Amino acid sequence: MSLLWIPLLTIAGIVVPVMTSRHGRRTCVNATLVAPLLALALALSQAPAVLAGDVVSLQIPWMPLLGLDLALRIDGLTLLFALLILGIGSLILYYAGHYLSADEDDGRFLAYMMLFMTAMLGIAMADNLILLWLFWELTSISSFLLIGFWGHRSDARRGARMALAVTGAGGLALLAGFLLIGQAAGTFALGEVLAAGDVVRASEHYTLIVALVLFGAFTKSAQFPFHFWLPHAMAAPTPVSAFLHSATMVKAGVFLMARLNPALGDTALWSLCLTLAGLATMLYAAWFALLERDLKGILAFSTVSHLGLITLLLGLGSPLALAAAAFHILNHAIFKAALFMSVGIIDHEAGTRDIDRLGALWSMMPLTGTLTLLAGAAMAGIPPFNGFLSKEMLLDQSLQTGLLGALSGIIPLLVVLAATLSVAYSLRLIWSLFFAAPKLTREEKAQPPLKVHDPARGMLAPGLFLAVMSLLVGLFPMTLADPLVSAASLAIQGASTPELNLALWHGLNLPLLMSAIAVAGGVVVLRQQRRFAAVATLFPARDASRIFEAAVVRVIKAALWLTLRLENGSLQRYQALLILCALAMVGIGLMKLDTLTGAAGLQSLDAMLVLGAALAIFGAIGSALSHRWRLVSILMLSVVGLMVSLAFVRFSAPDLALTQLSVEVVTMILMILALFFLPQRPPLLVSGRRILRDLILAVAMGLVIAMLNYALLTRETLSIADYFLRESVPGGGGSNVVNVILVDFRGFDTFGEITVLTLAGLATFKLLNRLKLFMPAGNVEGIRWSQQRHPMILAVVSQILLPLALLVSVYIFLRGHNQPGGGFIAGLITATALLLQYMARGHDWTRARLPVSYPVIAVSGLAVALATGVGSWLFGYPFLTASFGHFHLPLIGDFELASAMLFDLGVFLAVVGATLMILVNLGRVTTIHRPSLEER
Repeated sequence: MSLLWIPLLTIAGIVVPVMTSRHGRRTCVNATLVAPLLALALALSQAPAVLAGDVVSLQIPWMPLLGLDLALRIDGLTLLFALLILGIGSLILYYAGHYLSADEDDGRFLAYMMLFMTAMLGIAMADNLILLWLFWELTSISSFLLIGFWGHRSDARRGARMALAVTGAGGLALLAGFLLIGQAAGTFALGEVLAAGDVVRASEHYTLIVALVLFGAFTKSAQFPFHFWLPHAMAAPTPVSAFLHSATMVKAGVFLMARLNPALGDTALWSLCLTLAGLATMLYAAWFALLERDLKGILAFSTVSHLGLITLLLGLGSPLALAAAAFHILNHAIFKAALFMSVGIIDHEAGTRDIDRLGALWSMMPLTGTLTLLAGAAMAGIPPFNGFLSKEMLLDQSLQTGLLGALSGIIPLLVVLAATLSVAYSLRLIWSLFFAAPKLTREEKAQPPLKVHDPARGMLAPGLFLAVMSLLVGLFPMTLADPLVSAASLAIQGASTPELNLALWHGLNLPLLMSAIAVAGGVVVLRQQRRFAAVATLFPARDASRIFEAAVVRVIKAALWLTLRLENGSLQRYQALLILCALAMVGIGLMKLDTLTGAAGLQSLDAMLVLGAALAIFGAIGSALSHRWRLVSILMLSVVGLMVSLAFVRFSAPDLALTQLSVEVVTMILMILALFFLPQRPPLLVSGRRILRDLILAVAMGLVIAMLNYALLTRETLSIADYFLRESVPGGGGSNVVNVILVDFRGFDTFGEITVLTLAGLATFKLLNRLKLFMPAGNVEGIRWSQQRHPMILAVVSQILLPLALLVSVYIFLRGHNQPGGGFIAGLITATALLLQYMARGHDWTRARLPVSYPVIAVSGLAVALATGVGSWLFGYPFLTASFGHFHLPLIGDFELASAMLFDLGVFLAVVGATLMILVNLGRVTTIHRPSLEER
C-alpha cells in the first residue's frame, strides 16, 4: 500500500496551499513542500528493489468488467520520472516562492502545480492503460490552468488555449489507440500488454495503433509538426516553464513511447516514424532556437530540439540507444530546469527577456552567470558536463544504424549538424547575456543602464544545485547515473539491458571527432550568427498563434454557416431531419434482412390485447389531431402511457409498470407547467405540403419501427436474462431481479444515471432561479382565470393524500429488493406527493412548512450512492460491490439486510431532490405583475 501513498500525498498537497495561503508566502510554500518531499522519500524507499531489476506493483480492483483497476507500478522508468517529478518539482516549488510577486495568488498557483504533479505521477505510475489515459488528460487540464495563470494577458490565454487544443486532440487519439491495444492484447493491464508485444504487433490494427499512439505522444512532446504550441506556452510564469516544459509535461510523450516500446517497438514502422520525426524536430527547432531573441523562446525551441533527440534515440532502437534515451531524459531535465530558473532570475531582476537588450551582466550577476554557464555548457554538450555523455552516445549510435539502408549515412551528418546548432545557441545564450555588450538602439542607449544584481539565496539555490549536478553527473556518471539509467533502460527494452560504461573518455574515436567538429562548428556559427539571421529574414516565419487562431475562426465560421443552413427555429424541421437520418441508417440495416419473420412465431391475439392496442392507437392519433387544444392533446397522450403501463403488467413486468405510471404522472405535470408559458394556440394555417411531409415521415417511421419489432420478436435471441434470474438471489441477495440489476449488477450504470439526473436538476435550478415571467390574467378567449388560486377541495385532498403517499413510498422502497418497487419508484411517488402540496397550497405556504433544500437532498443522495461504492474498497472489493446477510432480532424475527439498500437510498434521495428542483422551480416562475427591467 506504500505505492498508493505516493499519489495520495500529492493529492493532499493540492489542498495545503489553499489552506495556508493566509499565513504568509513562506509558510505556504514550506507547508506545500512537505507532501512532495514525503512522496519522494517513499519513492526512494522502493529504489533498492527497483535498481535490482524488480517491478513493485499494487492493484486495487475498481471496475474490472471495464478493464479499469487502480493499478500502480514502480520500475526503473517510473523511478526515473518520479525523481524528476518530485525532486526537481520540489526545487521549483521552492523557487516559485521567491519568484512570484507579492500580489500573486500563491495558494492558487501552488495548488495548480500540485495538481499537475499528481497528474504526471499518475502517468508514470499507472499500470493500466485507461488509468494512464485519465492522468494524461489531467495533465492537459492542469497545464491549461498553469499556462493561463496570468489570465489578464492575452498571450497567456492564447497559449493556454493552443496547448489544450493540441494536446487534447492528441489525448482523444491516444484513447482510441489504447482501446485498440486492449482489444488486441485482451487486457488493459500495462504489464500484460507489454508482455504481449508479439500479439499486439501481429494485430491487423497495428498500423492504426501506432498512428494513434504516436499522434498522442507527438502532440504532448511537441514533435514536428505539432511543435508550435510549446514556444507560445512560454507566456506562463517561469516556474511553470521550468517544471512543465523542461522536466515533466513535455516528457510525457517520450515517456509514453519509451513505456510502450516493448509492445509496439522493434518494427520498421515504429523505428522509421520515430527516427524521421526526431530528426526533423531536432534540426528544425535548433535552427529557430539560434534565431530567437526571447530568452524563454530560446529555451523553448531548444527543449523541442532535445525532445527530438530523445525521440530519435528511441527510434534507433538499439539497446545502447534506448539507454542513451533514458540518460538524456535525466540530463536534459537537470540542465534545462536550471536554465529556465536562470532566465527567470534575469527577467525578474532586469524586467526584460530580450537577449539583444541584455549584456555584460557577469560583473553584476556573477552567481547567476555561473549558474547559466554551467547549465548552458551541459546543454551544448561540452565536456565534462552530463550533456556531453548522452550526446556522445547519440553520435555513436547514429553511426551504427542501418535503418535507412544506403541512406543511413545521412543520419550521423544530420545529428552533427543539430549538435553544431545546439552548441551555437547555447554559447549565444551565455556570451550575449554575460560577456557581450547589449545591442541597443539610439533611444535605448539614452536611457539609464540596467542596474541588476544576483537575487536572494533562496531564489538562486535551486538552480545552482541543478547546475552543479550537471557537472557532477558528468564527472561521476557510473556512481550518480548508471544504476538509475540501467534500471530505466531495462524497463524500456523489456529485456536484459547491456552493460553500460558511462565515462568521459573512451579514447580517440569517431564520435569524439564528431563532437569536436560540432563544438568548433558551433563557435563558427555563433561568430556568423548575424549572417544567419539575415538569411533567415528572407524566409519570414509565420506566427503559429495567429495561424492557430485563424484556423479556429475558420472552423467557427464553418460551423456557423452549417448551423444556419440546418436551423431555422422550427422544431418540426429539426424533428424531420432527425427522423430522416434515423430512417436512412435503419433502412440500410433492414435491407440486409432476407426475411423479416423469424422462427419463433407470433403470439396469439385475444380481446384484451386488441382493446389495449386500439386504445393506444386512439390516444396517439387523438393527440396528433387535437394538437391545437393542448390540454386535450396531453390527456390523449396520457392514454398511450397508461396503455404502455398495462402492457408491462400483461407481460409480467410490474416494476416497469410502476415506473411507467410514476414517470407518466411526473411527465404530465411537467408538460402542463411548460405549456403554460407557450402560446395557447399554435398557428392556424399549415400548408398542405407540410402536412403531407409530416404524414409521410410519420408513416415511414412507424413502419420501420414496426418492422424492427416484428423481426426481433419473432427470432430466438441469446439473452443474459437466465444469468440474472439464476444469480439474483445468491449473487445480489434479492428476488426482485430488476431491482438487483439496477443496484448491484449494473449499479455503475445507475450511478451514472442519477449523476446525470442530479446535474440536470441543478442546471434547471440555476437557470430558473430568480426568473420571473408575467402571468396573463386570462386565456386566449379572454376568459379570466379564477380568483381562487388554491381551491379548498384540492388543498384538503392533498393534505389527506400526503401521509398515505409517503407511507406507500416507504413501503415501495423497503420491499424493492425482493418485490416490485425500489428507490427510483419510491422517489417519484414522494416527489409527486410533495409536488401536489405546492400545486394545492402554493409555493410560499408549502415552503414555510417544508424548509428543505432540494439541491442538498439531490447531492446528498449522490454522495450516499458514491459512499456505498467507495466503501467496498475498504474491504478489498471492486467499486460498488454489494454485500448482504441474514440477521435475527427478538420480537422481529429473521430478516435480510443488503448494502444495496444504502445505494437505493441514494437513488431515492437523488430522484426526489432532482425532480422537485425542476418542477417546483418551474411552477413558481410566474408573477401576477409585469416584472420591471431590473427584475428581468
